[in-house]
Amino acid sequence: MKSLLKKSGWSDILVSVIFALIAIFMIVRPDSATKIISYILGGIFALYGVIKIINYFVAKGKYDFYNYDLLYGIIAIIISIITIFYSGLIETMFRMIIGIWIVYSGLLRLSLSFKLHNAEIPIWSASLILSILIIIGGLYMIFESGALIVTIAIIMLLYSIIDLVESVIFVKYVDKMMQ
Repeated sequence: MKSLLKKSGWSDILVSVIFALIAIFMIVRPDSATKIISYILGGIFALYGVIKIINYFVAKGKYDFYNYDLLYGIIAIIISIITIFYSGLIETMFRMIIGIWIVYSGLLRLSLSFKLHNAEIPIWSASLILSILIIIGGLYMIFESGALIVTIAIIMLLYSIIDLVESVIFVKYVDKMMQ
C-alpha cells in the first residue's frame, strides 16, 4: 500500500511539473500558446464533426427523424475552421468581454466607495483603492494582447507550485501516515 501511495505521489509531482512548464511557456510566449490552443481545439472540433458525419451515414435509415448528426458534424467542422484560422480574433473578443466586465465591476465598486465615504464609513478609502486597482486590471486586460493567456498561466503556475509542494510533503510523510 505504501508503494502504491508513493507512486501516486510521484505521478502527482510529475503532473505538477508538467503543468508548471506549460504555464511558464504560456507566460513567456502567450501568442504561440494561443495559436497552439486554437489548433488543438480546432482539431478536436474537426474530429468531432467527422465522427458525427460518419455516424449520420452509418445510421442512415435508422431513426432518421431524430438524427441530427449531419448538422452537428457540419457545425463542428465550421467551428473548427473558425477556431483554427481566426484564433487571434476569438482570443481578442474573449479578452475584451472579460476586460469590459472587470471594468464594469470596478466602476460599480468605485460608486460604492463614494457611497461609503458619504455615509462616513472609514473603510471607504480601502474600497476606493481596490476599485481603482480592479479598473486598472480590466483596462490592462482590454489593451494588452496576451493578458488573458498570461493570467490563466499565472493561475496554472501557482496551482502547480502549491500542488507540487503538497505532493512532495505527501511523498515525504507517506511512511508516517501508514503507521
